[in-house]
Amino acid sequence: MKKVLVALLILAAIGGSLLYTTTGQNVLLSRVVAARIAGAGQAEFFDGLRVFMCGTSSPLQAAGRAQACVAVLAGEAIYIVDAGAGAALTTSLARLPLNRLRAVLLTHFHSDHIASVADFNLNSWVAGRPEPLRVIGPVGVSRVVEGLNEAYALDRGYRVAHHGADLLPPDLHVMRPQQIEPGLVLEANGLVVTALEVNHPPVSPAVAYRFDYRGRSVVISGDTLVTEELLTFVADSDLVLHDALSLRLVKALEGAAAGTRMSRVFHDIQDYHASVDSLDSLTGPGRAQQLALYHLVPSPQNLLFKQIYLKDMPEGAVLTEDAMTFELPADSDAITW
Repeated sequence: MKKVLVALLILAAIGGSLLYTTTGQNVLLSRVVAARIAGAGQAEFFDGLRVFMCGTSSPLQAAGRAQACVAVLAGEAIYIVDAGAGAALTTSLARLPLNRLRAVLLTHFHSDHIASVADFNLNSWVAGRPEPLRVIGPVGVSRVVEGLNEAYALDRGYRVAHHGADLLPPDLHVMRPQQIEPGLVLEANGLVVTALEVNHPPVSPAVAYRFDYRGRSVVISGDTLVTEELLTFVADSDLVLHDALSLRLVKALEGAAAGTRMSRVFHDIQDYHASVDSLDSLTGPGRAQQLALYHLVPSPQNLLFKQIYLKDMPEGAVLTEDAMTFELPADSDAITW
C-alpha cells in the first residue's frame, strides 16, 4: 500500500512539473494539439441516417441551447436544416466534418432559422468544402442568399487576401440559392429529400423536409401546426422532429409579464406553433415510429419547466437537447439516442 501511495505521489509531482514549467507545458501542448488536429473532421462513416441536434431552442433565449438547427448525415454527406443563432458553434464543438456539407435547407426565413447561415458557409469553406454551398428553400431564398453574399463580400476579400486563393478559392464562398416547390427537392447517392408546404401564418411559404435513405426516414417540421397534410407526409417514417410549444408555460409567462410589451408577445405566439399536447397524432400505426420535440417554446431552463413538458407531451416522445444524436442504421427499425 505504501508503494502504491509513493507511486501516486511521484506521478502527481511529475504531472505538476509538466503543467507548471515551460518545458512541461510545451511537451503536453504538442501532444494535446496533435491529438486534436488528428481528430478534426474525422467523423466515422455511419451506414444509415445520423441526426445531430445543432439547436433546439426558439427565439426565446435559452442558456445552453442554440436556435433551431438539425444536421442530417446520410452516408458521406451532411445537410443542415435551418441555421439559428449559435447553431454553427454547437456543430463546430461537436467537430462535425463540415468539408462534407452539401447544402443548407431552410424551412422559412424567420431570423431564428437563418442567423447562422453565413457561419456555416464560412466554417465549411475553411474546412475544405469542394463546391459552392447550396442554400435550398421556398420562394424568398434568393433574396436571403444574395443579401448574405453581399453582406460578407468584404470579409471574403480579407480572408482570400490573407490566406491566398489557392487555400480559400473565393468562388467557393459565394453561396448558391436553390428555390424549391413542394415535392422532390434532391436525389443524391441514394438519398431522397422531399418538401411539404406547412401551416405557419403569416409566414408563407414555409416547408417541412423529409429525408429517405437506405430504408430509413426522418421528417423535420420547421415551424407548423399539425395538419392532415403533415400526417400524410410523416406516414411510415422512422423519426419526426417537430417544433413544440408548452401552452402552460407560455400562458404563465404572459400572466407574469402583464402590463409589459412581452405580455403581447407571449399571447401572440400561442397559436403560432404546435402545442405539446397536439402532437400525439404524429405517431402510431402508419405514422412515425418515434417523435422528438425541438424548437422548444420556451426551452425548459429548470427542472420544473422540464417536468411540465414531460407531463404534457405524448408518451414515448423525446425532449431533445443540443448535441443530442439520433442514429438510424440502414435497413433496420432501430433508433438510438
